[in-house]
Amino acid sequence: MVSQIVRLGVKNVFTQIANDVVGQGLDHGTFVLTLRRLNNNSLSGICPGSLSKIEGLTLVDISYNNLSGSLPKVSARTFKVIGNTLICGPKAVANCSAVFPEPLMLPQDDPSDESGTRTNGHHLAVAFAASFSAAFLVIFTSGMFLWWRYRRNKQIFFDVNAEQYDPEVSLGHLKRYTFKELRSATNHFNSKNILGRGGYGIVYKGHLSDGSLVAVKRLKDCNIAGGEVQFQTEVETISLALHRNLLRLRGFCSSNNERILVYPYMPNGSVASRLKDHIRGEPALDWSRRKKIAVGTARGLVYLHEQCDPKIIHRDVKAANILLDEDFEAVVGDFGLAKLLDHRDSHVTTAVRGTVGHIAPEYLSTGQSSEKTDVFGFGILLLELITGQKALDFGRSSHQKGVMLDWVKKLHQEGKLKQLIDKDLNDKYDTVELEEIVQVALLCTQFNPSNRPKMSEVMKMLEGDGLADRWEASQSGGAKSLPPPYYSDYIQESSLVVEAIELSGPR
Repeated sequence: MVSQIVRLGVKNVFTQIANDVVGQGLDHGTFVLTLRRLNNNSLSGICPGSLSKIEGLTLVDISYNNLSGSLPKVSARTFKVIGNTLICGPKAVANCSAVFPEPLMLPQDDPSDESGTRTNGHHLAVAFAASFSAAFLVIFTSGMFLWWRYRRNKQIFFDVNAEQYDPEVSLGHLKRYTFKELRSATNHFNSKNILGRGGYGIVYKGHLSDGSLVAVKRLKDCNIAGGEVQFQTEVETISLALHRNLLRLRGFCSSNNERILVYPYMPNGSVASRLKDHIRGEPALDWSRRKKIAVGTARGLVYLHEQCDPKIIHRDVKAANILLDEDFEAVVGDFGLAKLLDHRDSHVTTAVRGTVGHIAPEYLSTGQSSEKTDVFGFGILLLELITGQKALDFGRSSHQKGVMLDWVKKLHQEGKLKQLIDKDLNDKYDTVELEEIVQVALLCTQFNPSNRPKMSEVMKMLEGDGLADRWEASQSGGAKSLPPPYYSDYIQESSLVVEAIELSGPR
């Protein structure tokens, strides 16, 4: 009907529409009208009161016509009247707002239309119930799917009895290996494949099924507090420390009786093994490579202390834990494992983890470690690179045996640094660089940890920045206290040293 009257321009056509609608049996439920758009049609005349008889209207739009008279009370939710100057005046006023009059009210029960009202109410209830049920089903299904995925991933990684799993599944960049797979890679952990032994466990050379070489570290302390979840959390934390001078963790194996870590294989072994390879006919590390190792190790420790979140304290910096890749680049290994195997609540431990000769004095006395503990160990590492000897019980003759640090301090005071040099260098070294590296080592190994530089400062001094000023300040400041003059005194006085262990050996 609307298409027959729009834009006809006849007067009072609006009245005829309303009358036609009512006359066509709306009251008997045979015709339903919900929308009425008659805007912008130049309609004229008086708005009929019969519009108030039409129920169920949602929208009535008679805006921008030439209608006159008073407005009937229409039950539509939206009644647009604006633009009819004979009703609203030349400007819009409050009575000609977009919503007029009051919002639509639900129709009251009418005895003459009881069946239709009941039907509409029933349909509304059914529609509401269906919508609510659909939304609940979607939320419930999504929640169950997410829970299933979580349980499935957890099952894949920590079902220790499962020997079959999808080899492509990984946690981040870590791969989860089965014990059977690593046992096969190491030929049932054959002693011929041992690369090194230490306090953490035994390291084996492994050949994976894809042909790649790996180092398989079979940890000793399997009964870790907190179980597999704690182990996985700590391993994941360690794996997040990514730096070219840090040994990258490739994967792990976790079971009721085994904790195994898998690393890339380092073809040139550890610094400790290379310092004594002259015995097996391998060429000794030259002076330039030793300096490169010192700088690379410092870079790795700077990352652990100052750039890694959370901060990681190594607690056993020494030549045996510095590995060498195919280009003889220093790679710090075993970082974070002391924390992995020690889950006490306090930062003060009851047992010292480390290697005697490398452990800082305050750690020997109290068991409390910090990044300055690693700085001390790095100073001892510098002396290992210079002398080619172990930090404790070093030397090849009876009068040299003892603690390396005490011996180095004595020779430095006497101006006899040439006696420190590893004989395998064949006097091919720079005397100025030797003096500088010894000064850095002595600054790092001061008994008071607050006097030691940070690793970032050590890094700068190794690169020739700030060493002279720092050394002069350390010599002119004087001793504010009188600590034991020798490192060996700390060893004798420590009640914890009997529990100190060597954490790892050469690879």
